[in-house]
Amino acid sequence: MNDFKPGLEGVVAVQTEIAEPDREGGSLRYRGVDIEELVGHVPYEKVWGLLVDDDISSAMPDPEPYQPAALSGKAPADLQAETARLSGVWGLGKLNEISDEQAREDLGRLSAQMMEIVARSAAKADGRDPAPDDVVAQGETAAERFLLRWRGEADPRHVKAIDTYWICTAEHGLNASTFTARVVASTGADCGAALSSAVGALSGPLHGGAPAYVKPMLEEVKALGDPQRWVREALESGKRIMGFGHRIYRAEDPRSRILKRTAKELGSPQVEVAEELEQVALKALQERHPERVLATNVEYYSAIVLDVAEIPPPLAPAMFACSRVAGWSAHILEQKRTGRLFRPSAEYVGPSERSLTSV
Repeated sequence: MNDFKPGLEGVVAVQTEIAEPDREGGSLRYRGVDIEELVGHVPYEKVWGLLVDDDISSAMPDPEPYQPAALSGKAPADLQAETARLSGVWGLGKLNEISDEQAREDLGRLSAQMMEIVARSAAKADGRDPAPDDVVAQGETAAERFLLRWRGEADPRHVKAIDTYWICTAEHGLNASTFTARVVASTGADCGAALSSAVGALSGPLHGGAPAYVKPMLEEVKALGDPQRWVREALESGKRIMGFGHRIYRAEDPRSRILKRTAKELGSPQVEVAEELEQVALKALQERHPERVLATNVEYYSAIVLDVAEIPPPLAPAMFACSRVAGWSAHILEQKRTGRLFRPSAEYVGPSERSLTSV
């Protein structure tokens, strides 16, 4: 048995052809294509096609007519529940019993519908009905149709912000939610079960939810008017500075670079305070942890780009899920083709043999 590694750090669990985060070079490639070539050139739904089908001319399908049963207005919970429910409503087949082509069709239908669920839940949270189909049909891209369903209108700046964010976060290797999706897929469960389990992995703030904490942090810094003092007091009190450090990259997170540029292009009012805090935090973190590279990660400038699109912080995990349906779908298909059930070992460290009376 291999040495135990908490969190499976450094343990290779799968071989994948889907994404390649360049650990040292500060770049991210989807099936060999650098995301710098994708953002602003093709919409998210085409990136979905690249990741799932290895074909940039392919695309995630448009959502089909469907009314979710009972939305609460809390998008992450609604998304997990409704995605699981679709398995029964649509009668989805088990992955070990259907063809790769059928699995791909199921994943496309689910991916498109998951965006619909989030948009409808966000509308409910705002206290209004989602826009009707004829309004949504006017949208040309997935991001535009998402905003039309949610708000009945789609500001071009908001469309660009969401499309950029979705592309940058569409896939990133074997993170917690993707691993969850692959583990469930490895059992032969249907695609709805695999995708809803991945959404469940986002309910904790350590994966995908950090942007929700960045905006309040920036507001604190702006109100104080002294980034150096804020960072010093935060570190002294043991408070975590959200948006810095990554377990993959030893150079700049390329997604952060793109999102920062987009925030500037869209005229975000938060860019100035974000850059001030970034400079101070990076210097302080490097001084405190010279043995580690703690660069700005994707979640820091994600929060600012999402704020341009007026995305409320509690919606951030669901927005991340919308983006990640591409990566999850690609990994579910890749796992299906392996035909291998995940069954890692556990090292027992509990009490030695003893009698019931001694307990």
